[in-house]
Amino acid sequence: MDITIISVGKLKEKYLIEGIKEYTKRLGAYSKFKIIEVADEKAPEDLSDAEMVQVKDKEGERILAKIPNQAYVYSLAIKSRERTSEIFAKEIEQLMLHGNSSIVFVIGGSLGLSDDVINRSDETISFGKMTYPHQLMRLILTEQIYRAFRIMRGEPYHK
Repeated sequence: MDITIISVGKLKEKYLIEGIKEYTKRLGAYSKFKIIEVADEKAPEDLSDAEMVQVKDKEGERILAKIPNQAYVYSLAIKSRERTSEIFAKEIEQLMLHGNSSIVFVIGGSLGLSDDVINRSDETISFGKMTYPHQLMRLILTEQIYRAFRIMRGEPYHK
C-alpha cells in the first residue's frame, strides 16, 4: 500500500516536522508513506473572490500534477463528512481489500482547494468544523493514518 499526502506550502516548524517524522517512521511497518509539498501561491491578504479562485486554481494545477492516475484520492474539506477513527480505518481497509494500492490525501493551502481538485477526488473528509492551519493538518492526518493501521490490525493504541 502506497499512501501519499500532497500538501500546499513548505513546512518550517520544527515541532511539526519532528512529529511527522516520528509517525512516518511508525507507518513504515504498514505501508510506503510519503509527503509531497507543492508551492503555495503568494497572494496579498485582501483578495477579491475572483483572485481567490485564481490562487486556488494555480495551487490546484500543482496538486493535480502530483496525483497518480490510479490513486484513490481523499481531499480534506471542512464542509464534508466527519468520521470516527474506527470508520476511517474501515474505509482504508476496504480500499485495500478492493485492490486500491495507492491512496492520496490532499491538504489545500490557506484558501482551500480548487474545484478541479475536489472534482478529481473520490472522497472528501473533514476533521471537524474547526479550522486548523494546513501545516498542523499534516501532523494530525499522519497520526490518524497511523492510528487507522493500528485499528485495522487490532493493535493497542491509546484512546
